[in-house]
Amino acid sequence: MRYIIIGAGAVGGAIGGRLAQSGREVVLVARGAHLAALRAGGLRLTVPEGELTHRLPAVDGPDTVGELRADDVLILAVKTQDTEAALAAWGPAPVAGGGTAAERLPLLCAQNGVEGQRLALRRFRHVYGVCVWLPATHVEPGVVSAAGTPLTGMLHLGRCPYGTDDTLRRIAADLERAHFEAPVVPDVARWQYAKLLGNLANAIEAVSGPLESEQARALYERVRAEGEAVLAAAGIAYASPEEQKEARGDKITLVPLPGAQRGGGSSWQSLARGTGTIEADHLNGEIVLLGRLHGVPTPLNELLQRLADTAARERRAAGSLPVAELVRLADEVDQGSSR
Repeated sequence: MRYIIIGAGAVGGAIGGRLAQSGREVVLVARGAHLAALRAGGLRLTVPEGELTHRLPAVDGPDTVGELRADDVLILAVKTQDTEAALAAWGPAPVAGGGTAAERLPLLCAQNGVEGQRLALRRFRHVYGVCVWLPATHVEPGVVSAAGTPLTGMLHLGRCPYGTDDTLRRIAADLERAHFEAPVVPDVARWQYAKLLGNLANAIEAVSGPLESEQARALYERVRAEGEAVLAAAGIAYASPEEQKEARGDKITLVPLPGAQRGGGSSWQSLARGTGTIEADHLNGEIVLLGRLHGVPTPLNELLQRLADTAARERRAAGSLPVAELVRLADEVDQGSSR
């Protein structure tokens, strides 16, 4: 199988680089300065054993890669807000022997949240969910770091909306030869919703910095409690913290990497790089949506969604709002919603 990594940033670059290291054929899809750097000097992947350089085909879309092959696997690793554009570009791409990518090829959504795969199912027949536990950073154009050891990450895989198949098991075997654990599960959504609850902290981290103070951690617990109430009302099951801890064990330990300090998660990185967009609409916004559908108030997640969107749109620095001020705003909206 050949792996086409649509969005070769932090997560996509780490997956693509490790697959290439294990001998798999990989094509990277990127844009702008990152694409130029990949073409000029290859993908530089910094991992605990050192810096690895992979000179791989790098393209900006299906027109550049040429006719797709029947054994291609598409791994969608763009941020959720960029999903629709990627699906529109890749879905109609012709596959050797007839048909299109949307009709014939497996598409793995290696993304935060659950919206990406719902969008994908509108266009693609063979959609798979991935619960991504992979601490990685897009350091600069052409450079990605992944600090986990002994495994680079854990990727729970499952069909969407439910089930498993032989294609997925073959993909999992390739990933497990590439420094990942890749459990194939029939209920991948349980793991994705569990991770979504954790990702509700992303907006706090992006707006006010890492959750290092008691104030910040207490605020996250309030935000998470809204999420848990919403999932309960919607009848959505999710893996418990104990189940997640048991699955991870000590398989992924972060180590300091020279020149590749991890300042924060995906949302923090979006603000730090000044991309102009952020995932909050599909993380905190997912909880807001479900709350509105099921009659559960979500004032704190609404606040974080709004603040994160504004910070991204105005290209503010990551962590620019003091956590004490964020907590004050949260107290105000919480009190207002209870009146």
